[in-house]
This record gives sequence, structure tokens and C-alpha cells, in this order.
Amino acid sequence: MKNLDPTGLKRLHRDWRRTTTQRISLILDSVQTPYNVGTIIRTSAALGVEHLWLVGATESPTHVKTNKTALGTQRYVTWTTTETPTEAIEEARRSSYAIIGVELADEALPLYELDLSGDMCLVVGHEDRGLSKEALAICDSVGYIPQLGKVGSLNVGVATSIAVAEARRQGWTS
Repeated sequence: MKNLDPTGLKRLHRDWRRTTTQRISLILDSVQTPYNVGTIIRTSAALGVEHLWLVGATESPTHVKTNKTALGTQRYVTWTTTETPTEAIEEARRSSYAIIGVELADEALPLYELDLSGDMCLVVGHEDRGLSKEALAICDSVGYIPQLGKVGSLNVGVATSIAVAEARRQGWTS
């Protein structure tokens, strides 16, 4: 076994793109840390996220520290800015997305138990406070990432990456 060369990587990624019909977008509900936004942008570029809605106090993709983590991958994603999560969610619904919150909430289900195989917009929240009450109240469903260790939550950039990967996995296997 050997690492893929650049041509092999292009073929591999092209094959996955051909088998992918599911649309995924993200709403970032006041994700303030530039490094988290950069991580989310890089994940979005790698996993083919169609659009990002940047809500409230979410840091700009053009911020120097965001760019440091995103490594210039901003050029592969589109984004719009909205003042409130309601605006972003309404725009996503008009684009025929199911709205799935990613949050540790009392009625949330493990992400793997939700049907994430269709077109969806995942909503992620602030690093410390999570999703705003406004966003949480209007999501179609809410899922969480089961955790076994002694830490009660994940970094929002990591959690978003896991959620998008789970959605892609379900889309590929449905």
C-alpha cells in the first residue's frame, strides 16, 4: 500500500463527487472564534458543503486568523451573512433544506438515529453557549454526537466536521 499521488487523489475525489447528489449547507449561529470558523470552512470545502450562512457575531471568512486555519479554502465555499438565525433558517427552507440543529439538548437524538440522507442544512452554535434559543426553537429536528469520555462537549469546529461527515455517510449509503 502507498499514498496516493496527486493524480490518484483527483480520481478518488472525482469518483466520490459523481456518487453524491445530496446537498448540505451550514448555518453558523454566532460562532465567534476565527479558528473554529476556519476549521468549518476547510471541512466545508473538503466535504462539498454548498453554502454557509454566517449569523450574528460569526467571525468573517476573510479574517486573518480564520484564513490561517482555512488555508485559503474560502474560495471553494459560498456564504451570506444574516443578522438572525431566523433569517438564515427561512432562507435555507426556501432552498428546500431540512433544518437540523446540532446541539446537546434535552429532546435531541443521536445524529446517527436521524435521517440525514436528504438535502439538509445543519445549524451549529456558539463555542460556549451552543445554539441560540431562537435557532433551537425552529429547527426541524436536533441531533447530538454521543460522547463516552470525561469531557462533556466537543469544539464546535470538530463537532461540525463530525456532523457533516455523518450526513455524507448517510447520503452515500441510502
